[in-house]
Amino acid sequence: MSATGFAVQSLPVSSISIRRLRTFACLAFLGLLLTCSTKEPIATSASDSAQNEAGQSEVAEISLRTVSTKPWLISGGDVLVELNYAASINPAQLRISLNGSDVSSLFRASSAQSLQSLLSGMPVGDSMLEVTATGTQLSASLRLTNYPRSGPIISGPHEQPYYCQSEQFETVAGATLGSALDLNCSIATRVDYVYWSDIDEVFKPLPDDAATALPEDMGLITVMGKVDQPYIVRVETGSVNRAIYEIAMLHNPLAGSRFLDPWNRSSNWNNNLVYTHGGGCRTGWYQQGDRTGGVMRRGLFEMGYALSSATLNVFGQNCNDLLASETHIMVKEQFIEHYGEPDYTIATGASGGSYQSHQTADNYPGVFDGIIVSSSFPDVTTATIFTLADARLLNNFFSQLGEEAFTREQQRAVSGFGVWDSIANLSRGAARLDPLTNIDTPLEEQGGEVSI
Repeated sequence: MSATGFAVQSLPVSSISIRRLRTFACLAFLGLLLTCSTKEPIATSASDSAQNEAGQSEVAEISLRTVSTKPWLISGGDVLVELNYAASINPAQLRISLNGSDVSSLFRASSAQSLQSLLSGMPVGDSMLEVTATGTQLSASLRLTNYPRSGPIISGPHEQPYYCQSEQFETVAGATLGSALDLNCSIATRVDYVYWSDIDEVFKPLPDDAATALPEDMGLITVMGKVDQPYIVRVETGSVNRAIYEIAMLHNPLAGSRFLDPWNRSSNWNNNLVYTHGGGCRTGWYQQGDRTGGVMRRGLFEMGYALSSATLNVFGQNCNDLLASETHIMVKEQFIEHYGEPDYTIATGASGGSYQSHQTADNYPGVFDGIIVSSSFPDVTTATIFTLADARLLNNFFSQLGEEAFTREQQRAVSGFGVWDSIANLSRGAARLDPLTNIDTPLEEQGGEVSI
């Protein structure tokens, strides 16, 4: 007789039965894994060998790889590619074609046994890059899939309505971007050079005549151990995926070329990239946004980092994590095509910025090599969504259906919150789960609270 008053019968279990149970459990678990696993139609991570067409191995004497993004995630018609070949091959033997047209002359040496080229002008859809070594049986090919610069790639149909905000976006030089060029909120890419004024403690546009006389108020900065360097920052502003992006790094055009590319890099860049984010969420719908996560960070400049961000990586402007991840992929592609492949890319942000950093790092391996976040939400589902959804349901019931059925203290007890006011407050927080465009709706019932 057990302590609960129920009789308990002891049943003999043989060691064979236990082994059978264990075997059955293992097989069932394996079956579950096989059933649940899927081949993602547009994956973002793969080994270099998996990039190649079937039959080309990782140790092939000739191999092709895309540098700026995965070969199935190209956008804007251009991609940085690399051709690697064995020491036994003379590069003069190599014949490279894109969709049947010879592009061999576009490749340049990037190391002792590799060539690189920024290929452009690819049509939307599939293209074929092929290489052969004359006088041998060696060859390799790589299928390239290109999407529009405005997207989408993995996020699904474009969100509508969608408000362009280039006219409200202020560049680091103090100018606005003007009206969008099309319905996809595109803008012309621009490069601004700004310097830090020690007197006014703001960034100012670098004068055109600075080559002959530096501004008297120009600040100095120590970067990677080099002291008293002119504090001049190069900032590129453009658009991808209907977002406005910014890329910034220390670069003194007076001491070298204004033109940078993967083979002509700034001497003040440490070959690493930091991707910044903005927080929020509740108003993050139906808009391009008028600010990025911020790319003017002196402490990071002093260590030689480049910085990037985009308006759709501020969750207060875009609370769609899939769209945010897609923007990460496309902005990083843009960075690599213009400046070269970073050794590593680090995401940083707080609150809504930590959302994005965690979600992209978890869901799309290879986009970020690490994250540094605060006010963190490592598990958005259990830490936020359940609580907000419960509050929205309870608030609707208590305020609309059962207002007199429960006292305030009973309502608080049912909710499990520490104070009664949290029911309505957290219900409004559920706007991130339930976007609405009707801004005339009472605050308690609003969804996305679009602020346009």
